[in-house]
Amino acid sequence: MVDRCNRVLVCAVLFFLLIGCTVEQQFLVSRQERLALLQLRSSLGLRAKEWPIKSDPCISWVGIQCTNGRVTRINISGFKRTRKGSQNPQFSVDSLQSLTFLSSFNASNLALPGSIPEWFGLRLGSLQVLDLRSCSTAGAIPFTLGNLSSLAELYLSDNNLTGIVPTSLGQLSHLSILDLSRNSLTGLIPGTFSALRNLTLLDMSLNFLSGAIPPEIGTLSRLQFLNLSGNSLSSLIPAQLGDLSSLVDLDLGFNSLLGSVHLDLRGLKNLQKLIIGNNFLSGTLPDDLFSPLIQLQRVVLSHNAFTDDFPFVLWSMPQLRYLDASRNNFTGTLPNRSLNANASVAVFNISQNFFYGNLTSVIRRFSFIDVSGNYLQGRVPGYALGNTSLSRNCLRNVASQRSVSECTSFYTERGLVFDNFGLPNGTQPHPPKSDKKSHRTVIILASVLGAAGLIALLAIVFILLIVCKHTNGATNQRSIGMGPVPANGSLPPRAVWDFSSLGDTFTYKKILDATGEFSDVNLIKNGHSGDFFHGILEDANPIVIKKIDLHSSVEKEAYMSELDLFSKVSHQRLVPLLGHCLENENEKFLIYKYMPNGDLSSSLFKKTNSDDGSLQSLDWITRLKIAIGAAEGLSYLHHECTPPFVHRDIQASSILLDDKFEVRLGSLSEVCVQEGDTQQNRITRLLRLPQTSEQGTSGMTNTTCAYDVYCFGKVLLELVTGKLGISSSTDATTKEWLEATLPYISIYDKELVTKIVDPSLIIDEDLLEEVWAMAVVARSCLNPKPTRRPLMRYILKALENPLKVVRDEHASSARLRTTSSRGSWNANLFGSWRQSSSDVAAMPAIPSQKAELVNSFKQSRTTGSQESGQNDEGYGHSFSTKQHSNEIFPEPLNVQDVERENED
Repeated sequence: MVDRCNRVLVCAVLFFLLIGCTVEQQFLVSRQERLALLQLRSSLGLRAKEWPIKSDPCISWVGIQCTNGRVTRINISGFKRTRKGSQNPQFSVDSLQSLTFLSSFNASNLALPGSIPEWFGLRLGSLQVLDLRSCSTAGAIPFTLGNLSSLAELYLSDNNLTGIVPTSLGQLSHLSILDLSRNSLTGLIPGTFSALRNLTLLDMSLNFLSGAIPPEIGTLSRLQFLNLSGNSLSSLIPAQLGDLSSLVDLDLGFNSLLGSVHLDLRGLKNLQKLIIGNNFLSGTLPDDLFSPLIQLQRVVLSHNAFTDDFPFVLWSMPQLRYLDASRNNFTGTLPNRSLNANASVAVFNISQNFFYGNLTSVIRRFSFIDVSGNYLQGRVPGYALGNTSLSRNCLRNVASQRSVSECTSFYTERGLVFDNFGLPNGTQPHPPKSDKKSHRTVIILASVLGAAGLIALLAIVFILLIVCKHTNGATNQRSIGMGPVPANGSLPPRAVWDFSSLGDTFTYKKILDATGEFSDVNLIKNGHSGDFFHGILEDANPIVIKKIDLHSSVEKEAYMSELDLFSKVSHQRLVPLLGHCLENENEKFLIYKYMPNGDLSSSLFKKTNSDDGSLQSLDWITRLKIAIGAAEGLSYLHHECTPPFVHRDIQASSILLDDKFEVRLGSLSEVCVQEGDTQQNRITRLLRLPQTSEQGTSGMTNTTCAYDVYCFGKVLLELVTGKLGISSSTDATTKEWLEATLPYISIYDKELVTKIVDPSLIIDEDLLEEVWAMAVVARSCLNPKPTRRPLMRYILKALENPLKVVRDEHASSARLRTTSSRGSWNANLFGSWRQSSSDVAAMPAIPSQKAELVNSFKQSRTTGSQESGQNDEGYGHSFSTKQHSNEIFPEPLNVQDVERENED
C-alpha cells in the first residue's frame, strides 16, 4: 500500500515538473532577441496595445510565437501604428537579422514603403514563410531571395515592385506558393521555374510581363493554380500545359496570346476553371478539347476570334456554372434536346456572335443567359422572357431587334430560311393593287404634302434655333445639368437625398479638431469650388476637407452639383467621398480620402533627399499606369453612365494619386451631363448658323465628351515630354509649344518622338515603343475636329495595349479578322478620322501595311468591367473595314487649328 502511494506521489511530482518546464519554455530566453523585438516595435511604430513593453513577448505580445524560448513566428498583419508611426511609415525591419530562428514573417496589409532589403536572403536562413502582401513595397525583388533554401511560401502581391523577376527564385526547391501578382514587374517569366517541383500555386497576374509562356511550366506536376492573366504575354499557348495533371485553376486571360488552342487537355481531369479570354486566339474549338474536363465549372473564351460551330459539349457539362464565350465568331444553332443538369446558379453568355435559328429549351438550364447580338429568330417562349438578354437578334415578340433587311441579308448569305418576323413565306408585305391613275395621284399628292411639311418643319426649326441662340446669349449660367440651385444652399426639394449613401456624417467640432481650426499650415489650396485643408482624425487617419462658403454663388453651385454626382455614380477611379458636415448654415464641408502622392502635377517630378535640390522623375511604368487609370475613370463617366458625364476639368492637378500611384479623379465639381443634340447640330450645320465645334445645347464649348478627350491628350503629352503645365494652360505660349511639338509625333517614324521625350526617362527599345504609342494616342486626342477624336473607351484599350498601336508583327493573322462585322478597338481608335479627298491630297499616302494594321486587332474589354452588349454604332462612330489605306490617318492635318477650333 505504501509503495503504491509512493508511486502516485512520484507521478504527481513528475507531472508538475513537466508543466513547469512547459510554462518556462514560453518565456523569451534570449536577451538579444528581446532587444531586437523592442527595436522592431520602435522602428515600425507599433502600439503598446498589441506589444506592451513591460510584458514578455512570447506570452503577451500579439502575433509573436516562440518555441523553446526563441522567436519563430511574427505576424503583424493589419496592425495599426501609433500616430507618430503612421505619419512616416518606413520599411525599417533591420532588427529581424537578430532573430536567427525566425521561420515566418507576415506583415501583410501594413504599409512598408521602400524596397525589400538585400539581407533578407542572406540573414534569414530559417525563413519558411514571407508574406508582404499589400505593403506598398517598391523597387526590385532582391536576387538574394534565391538563397532562402527553406522558403515554402512567398507572397509579394499587390505592391509596387518593378524590374524583372529574378531567375534565382528557381533555386527555392521547397517553394509551394509563389504570389507576385498586382505589381509592375517586367521582362520574361524565368525558365528556371521548372525546378520548382513542389509548387502548387503560381500567380503572376496583373503585371507587365512579356514574351512567351515557358513550356517548362508544364513539368510542374503538383501545380494546382496557375494565373498569368493581365500581362502582355504573346505567342502560342504551350501544349505542355496539358501535362499539369493536378491543375484546378488556369487563367491566361487579358494577354496577347496568338494562334489556335492546341492544348491536349485529356490529362487535366481536375480542371475546374479555364480562362483564356481577351487574347488574340483564333481557329476552332473542337468538342474533344473539353470532353475530358468533367470537373469544369467556369470557362471564359470571350474577346478572341474563335470561329465555326460552338463546342456542343460545353452545353451539357454537368458541373458548369459560368461560361462566357461572348465577342467571338462562333456560329450554329442552339441544341434542341433537353440537358439533365442542375443549374441553380448557372450563367451563360454567348452574346456578340453569329448564332442563328430558334431559341430552344436548352436555355432553361441556366439561371441567366445572354444571347444578345446574334441572329436568333422566331417567337420567344414565355420561359425565356425572364433573366435572358435578347436584344439585337431577329426575334418576333420582343423589342430592340435587328432590322428586317439586316436579318434577311444574314440568312440569305448562308442559304438559310428566315421567317421574316412571322410574315408568310418569308417575304415582305405587298401593298394592295390599284389602277395606275389612282396610284399616280397618290404619289403626286404625297409629294406635295411632303414638300410642304418639310418646308414648314425647317421654318419651325429655324425659328427655334434663333430663339435658343438669343436665350443662350443672354445668360452666363454654367450648364451643370443638375437642376437649379436654391438660394439658401439647401438641397433641392424635388430630390430625395439619402446621406447614408454619401459617407459618414462629421460634426463641426470634429472638423475643427482635424484641421487645427483651419490653420493656414493645413491649407492645401484655394480652389474655385472651395478651400482644401489637410486633416488628421483621432484614429490618425489623414483626410482632405473642402470648405464651402455658401455666400459664394460659385461654390454653392459646385457643392450642390458635386453632392448630386456622388449620389448617382460610384467608381474606384473617382476620389472617395468619406463623408460630409452640413450642420452649419453658411458653411458646408465635404471630406475626402487623403491621397499620399498628391496629384500628377506635383508627383511627376519630386525633390530628392539630397542636398543639391535635384528632382526625381516618375519612371515610365508608373507614368503608363497613371495614364491607364485616368482613362478608366473617364471611360466610366463617358460610357458606363447614362446619360454620359463630362468631367470638364481634366488636367494634371485633377489626377490624384494614392500611396500606390493608383489614380483617383478629383475636381468633380465641374462634372455635368453631356450636352448636344445630334439632330439639332446637323440642322445647324445645314443652315450654316454660327456654332463652335464642341458647342452643346447650352452654347457651352466644354460640355461634350470630346472636350475631355482633348484635355486628356494634353495630359498624355505631359507624361511623354515631362513638360509641366501643358494640361492646365491655354495661353499663347502653350499653343506655340503644341504647334512645335506635334510634328514630331508620327505613326510612321519612331525616331522622331525621341526629340521630345522627357530626357529624365531611362527607357529601353521596348519602352520607347510604348512612349511612341502614347504620343500617337495623345496626338489623336488633339485632333482639331471633335468628331474625329477617338472615344475614351478606345483610348483606354490603346493604352492597355500600347505596342499594338505601333507594331505590325501580327498583321498577317489580323487580316483574317477584318471580315468581321464588328471593328476592333484599334480600328475604332483610328477609323474615326476618315479624311476627305482634299485632306488626303495634302498628305503623303499611308503604306498599305500600316493600313492593314489599323484594322487588325480584336476588341478587348477593360479589367474589371464589362460592356453592356452595345454595338459600336451606338456612339455615333461607325467604321468600315473596306476603306482604302489612305483614308485612315490618326493625325490632325492642321496643327495650328488645334486650339483655335477648341477654346480649350
